[in-house]
Amino acid sequence: MTFIWPEMLWLLAAVPVLVGAYLYLLRRRKKIALRYASLTMVRDALSAGQTMRRHVPPLLFLLAIVAMIVAVARPAAVITIPSQHDVVILAIDVSGSMRAKDVEPNRLAAAQAAAKTFVEEQPRSTRLGIVAFAATALVVQHPTQNREDITAAIDRLQLQRGTAVGSGIVVSLATIFPNAGISLQSIEGAKARPDPWRSATDPFKTKEPPKPVPPGSYTSAAIVLLTDGQTTTGPNPIQAAKLAADRGVRVFTVGIGTPDGEIMGFEGWRMRVRLDEETLKTVSSMTRGQYFYAGNAADLKKVYRGLNSRFVLERKETEISAVFAAAAALLAVCSAVLSLLWFNRIL
Repeated sequence: MTFIWPEMLWLLAAVPVLVGAYLYLLRRRKKIALRYASLTMVRDALSAGQTMRRHVPPLLFLLAIVAMIVAVARPAAVITIPSQHDVVILAIDVSGSMRAKDVEPNRLAAAQAAAKTFVEEQPRSTRLGIVAFAATALVVQHPTQNREDITAAIDRLQLQRGTAVGSGIVVSLATIFPNAGISLQSIEGAKARPDPWRSATDPFKTKEPPKPVPPGSYTSAAIVLLTDGQTTTGPNPIQAAKLAADRGVRVFTVGIGTPDGEIMGFEGWRMRVRLDEETLKTVSSMTRGQYFYAGNAADLKKVYRGLNSRFVLERKETEISAVFAAAAALLAVCSAVLSLLWFNRIL
């Protein structure tokens, strides 16, 4: 457990002072009782059970003070809490290499089946969107809570040429922030223009860049990106990941295929397709997401199930001042109630 305002803990130094003051008052009261009452009355009044019970309400009140001081210091701890993701975008690679059958029945079919399982297990309050990318990227289904529409969009995915991982990330961001002016055109040719917001005369510029926030701090949305190949066109995936990181959106990347690559034939063309794990790991690391590798259909389903559990419940550092404040209030009430029941007075 950590504290946001640890300097307030010095108030705990008052606890020993309060204990000392309480003991002093007890001795003083005992002297007064001996002075004005007979020894028999004092002995009866200060029996063992009565003596122990009289200390319980003050002890509870002291614990309440300690809990209040700790609450003022704003404690924080890493706990498991329900996720607050309002929107999850599934960005799925539909390049020609997804027809490979090293993942039965083929990579695309396995990805579709796993994605539909993921959709079914998401909370009904979560809006899901589908982005497909090959040589470019487009929104197949805008975020919705209608699971039938999402499933139908996944089933409509068709193979195309090219692989533009960066485009998939950018279009996913534009879907999450529809009014932010993010567009694929704003960073097309990003390799030649390192900064997509570079100048006021830039014809691709849309709006002023937002003030960057800590990576992974935007908990209302996340992107799940699945691909099986290297980027062959479109914007640099690392630059696209930086846009996501600056907006606090986490990108979870899923790699499917063979890292060493294999020869694929497609419409008379033959090419070597290789999974670019290094880039996917960098993208997930930059955005505080996580990279997963799926070598077969069973692995892919496990990955999506693992992602589902991460979205439903997640561990994060959370301020727990309210817990200590509630404990302090409960202890104070118990102290007052017991004092009234036993001694007809509060403390």
